[in-house]
Amino acid sequence: MSLQPLKSRFDSREELIAYVASLSPKSDDSIVSATIGGEEPAQIALKNINPDQYAHTRNYLDGDVSRLSPYIRHGIISLNDVRNHALSISGEPQQTEKFIQELAWRDYWQRRYRQNPHDIWHDIEAYKTGFTADDYAETLPADIEAGETGVAVIDHFIHELCTTGYLHNHARMYVAAYIVHWRRIKWQAGAQWFLHHLLDGDPASNNLSWQWVASTFANKPYFYNLENVAKYAAPGLNVASQDNLPLAYSYDELDSMLFPYREDHNG
Repeated sequence: MSLQPLKSRFDSREELIAYVASLSPKSDDSIVSATIGGEEPAQIALKNINPDQYAHTRNYLDGDVSRLSPYIRHGIISLNDVRNHALSISGEPQQTEKFIQELAWRDYWQRRYRQNPHDIWHDIEAYKTGFTADDYAETLPADIEAGETGVAVIDHFIHELCTTGYLHNHARMYVAAYIVHWRRIKWQAGAQWFLHHLLDGDPASNNLSWQWVASTFANKPYFYNLENVAKYAAPGLNVASQDNLPLAYSYDELDSMLFPYREDHNG
């Protein structure tokens, strides 16, 4: 039986969705991301970027971020296109600096990937957590995959990831740190899970960012507390202490709880 070429032209988005669902009848395709692919939506998104606002609000979960990553990931627009447009619309180039820096990070991840492809799925360095790689579990437990951890903000982010194919970068860091440091699961398991769901899932940016959180590509682990989440939260996110108990401690308390064997708790 010969393989049939995939259909590539459709009269409507609904027809496209139905066709993709037909290719995987055993999967749950009832949830469809609102992100629309193609060159025209990419150009609209590019025209709507606000580099100046990005610099001031990018860490907030409802901040003015570009949402260009799926189009960059799939080659519809290039980093060069984004940079040139950002510079062309900014009144003060220095106000665009932070936006350009983030594009540069993405370029760096790609260059690192090309030069050292082995690094993508292997620890670049040892963990700086006081634990060895053997102390971390190999697979994600079912409660994380289902978004039923009992930590309200984490479950909210997991639901968003699985239903939209997108997460704000700050939320990605929160989820990654929870998986690696609170649950002590290898970053590779979380990185693979993200790539399964993210529309912009890029092995270089995704995996090396997970390594940065884990501390296998950084000089210390990244972690946070509930106060930090509340500071950057979007409206509607449940940041009540009683619903997020594992996060509801001071940084010093969490440092001691999560990394009891780490030599430098202040570094």
